[in-house]
Formats: sequence, structure tokens, C-alpha cells
Amino acid sequence: MPATPMSATPDADLAALRCEPCRGGMPALTPDAARALLPRVPGWALKDGPDRIERSFAFPDFAQAQAFAVRVGDLCEAEGHHAELRYGWGFCAVSFWTHKINGLHENDFIMAAKVNGLA
Repeated sequence: MPATPMSATPDADLAALRCEPCRGGMPALTPDAARALLPRVPGWALKDGPDRIERSFAFPDFAQAQAFAVRVGDLCEAEGHHAELRYGWGFCAVSFWTHKINGLHENDFIMAAKVNGLA
């Protein structure tokens, strides 16, 4: 069953929502819409090229950063919405954007909230 769009449930806990399948040809979120959603995913920032949201998480060593990257990867696989992950000694950077529309979709913010729950 598809998730209720965030715009219809402004007070909903994003992490409790499920990603809905996204088809190509759908419009990406406008910059204003993305900025309006950003406060709902603390720690994330808007980036360009492509439009995406990104957050870097700090860890005391490589092993914990790698373990977090694996947990994020497992979450992405379960949700069917995949992140770009970069990690190394003491950090794991996570980026989301919807490749089919080459921009941001509500699903990206749902996933960011879910990743925040793993941290």
C-alpha cells in the first residue's frame, strides 16, 4: 500500500511512512518545497548537482562507520530506495535523491528520517 504523501500529513512522523514507487516523468520537488521539508530531517542539508539531501555522521573509528554504512544499506534495500554512501575512518556520508526524476522526491525525506533513526 503506498504511503500517504507528506503534504497530506504535515505532522506525521516521516520515519513511520513507507516509500512509494516513483515513476520517471514525475516532477521533482521545487526548491521551496524541499526547503520546507528540510526542518523535518534534522542534520540534513540541501545540495546541488543533482539536487539532493545529504548528511555526514561522525564515528570514533572506521569499524563503526562501516557498520553504520551497512545498516543504512540494509535499510535502503528493504525500502527499495537507495542512497549514495561514502565512508571512511570516523565518518559516513549519506545522500538521497530520486534518480528517475534526477531530483528530490518526498521519498528522499522519508529515507533521511529513517536513517536518522539508525544513528
